[in-house]
Amino acid sequence: MKILVTGAAGFIGGYLIQELLDQQFEVIGVDNFSKYGPIEKSYQSHPRYRFVRGDCTDADLLTRLALECDHLVAGAARIGGIAYFHAYAYDLLAENERIAAATFDAAIHAHRNGRLQKITVLSSSMVYERATQFPTPEGHERHCPPPASTYGFQKLACEYFAHGAHEQHGLPYTICRPFNCVGVGERRALGEKKISSGNVTLAMSHVVPDLVQKIQKEQDPLHILGRGDQVRCYTYGGDLAKGIATCITHPAALNQDFNLSTPVETTVLELAELIWGKIHTDGRPFRFVTEPPYPNDVQRRVPSTHKARDLLGFEARTDLSTVLDEVIPWVRQEIELGRI
Repeated sequence: MKILVTGAAGFIGGYLIQELLDQQFEVIGVDNFSKYGPIEKSYQSHPRYRFVRGDCTDADLLTRLALECDHLVAGAARIGGIAYFHAYAYDLLAENERIAAATFDAAIHAHRNGRLQKITVLSSSMVYERATQFPTPEGHERHCPPPASTYGFQKLACEYFAHGAHEQHGLPYTICRPFNCVGVGERRALGEKKISSGNVTLAMSHVVPDLVQKIQKEQDPLHILGRGDQVRCYTYGGDLAKGIATCITHPAALNQDFNLSTPVETTVLELAELIWGKIHTDGRPFRFVTEPPYPNDVQRRVPSTHKARDLLGFEARTDLSTVLDEVIPWVRQEIELGRI
């Protein structure tokens, strides 16, 4: 089985492609390196992997590649931290709509004229940006108020692309919604504005690497955006990749949508104290101060994960402490290399 993955050089794309190769699939990855610049993944020379440097707004390119594949994973998108949402509010909407249209045009053609079985869409928990039900079940995105951010609104539009392509052209789909993916390999996006928090410039306005960076750089007291009572469910990239791979191939995933996440709730303050204790092993007292949060900093984001468990047998099992044991050394190395 051959799978086309757009956004191959991205954070989630890296975990996903490694998982697909481990499961013995052939993979074609497409990316234009617009997010981080040219990078080389550990599997770059894998015999079952082919990388194509190209723009995912190029429908002709994607169509040619999709015609030789069984599945297409729509992962390409402009994305950054929460500061990036505001700095590029229009570009996120416009560019991601172009990417979505080109990708679905290619998928519709390849399904009709080639061997493509299905498109798997990587959406986002941001479609639930203004959720009113917790834990938030699949389907709530159609009943709660629409996202306030252009990024969240566009990811919801991506889901409508899937529904529309299925309704009009019979294109099979699965929608995956990752929640707060955490792991190694994520850097500041090119063009992302540098934002200071206390005496430290934020790495990418994503809470885990930024807290690790600030604590690693001896910020004391630690500066936290908002009151620290924001709730998230932090999901390991390796678990997420397994969930997406399951969504690609499992027959029960056909024309369905799934929240892919751990159900464990953690406040930002709990996260900060956990990271502090792992870095300051000398028992240094945890001290913090608060800063005004960004607009659209969602106060609570907690998914229902029952559907993925019951239909697919998927559960994200890696606990946050174990994830941090992988992330902290990586951030330390990135600081030493001067990359964040």
